[in-house]
Amino acid sequence: MAVQFHLIAKPRLKKPTLVEGFPGLGLVGTIAASYLIEKLKMEPMGYITGDQFPPLAAIHNHAPLHPARMYYSEKHDLIVFVSEFVIPIGSVYELAEKIYEFALKNKVSRIISLGGIPIKGEQDEVYAIASLPQLRSILEKMPSVKLIKEGATTGVTGVLLARGAVEKYPVISLLAESHEGYMDPKAAAMVIEALNGLIGTKIDTSVLENEAKMIDEKVKSLVTKAKTVHTEYKKVQDSTSLGTMYG
Repeated sequence: MAVQFHLIAKPRLKKPTLVEGFPGLGLVGTIAASYLIEKLKMEPMGYITGDQFPPLAAIHNHAPLHPARMYYSEKHDLIVFVSEFVIPIGSVYELAEKIYEFALKNKVSRIISLGGIPIKGEQDEVYAIASLPQLRSILEKMPSVKLIKEGATTGVTGVLLARGAVEKYPVISLLAESHEGYMDPKAAAMVIEALNGLIGTKIDTSVLENEAKMIDEKVKSLVTKAKTVHTEYKKVQDSTSLGTMYG
């Protein structure tokens, strides 16, 4: 059994935008996609399986769910794919192919991928990659977004971008600066704000921003404690040096 899409609903969509949020740096894609689904009150559309996907169920509100799912909103003409596990490398090409075929079959107007990129300075930038020159022109006019001129992007998004460039199909990747060591709701909020500008939604990200502050405070507290422990250890180490012990 290869990668398969299992549809449980047939919504009436016109030329929907497809947003993809898969785990990566800071879990930005998964957090942002899940937040979109919640805030826009999106409906289940189906789920995705694959022979290399991990055998697990996600539990939300007491209910077990497939960890890779599809949602839709007729009101916003929107489809969202979300995964709660990192896509196995052996499934990347096939999943990207399936998403591309699904997009063509369902008259998807564009694919937008949400993710994270390592922080270079202050955490205030959202970067973008686009498959077509006209998309890059749109992104250049957005004050909160910077286009990536040189570099590389991997995984399902990378495959979709490369194919979109060859076949003249609109694919965009939005990447918020993110921390590597833990989940980053601030980065998810940043990428959603950029998405708002692209698709015309007005999703309030204050909940994510508050979560980010709480996490930031916890991390700072842990760092402070670690420094204190290190200082105390250094004092003990100095007082029990060879010179002190043996005169």
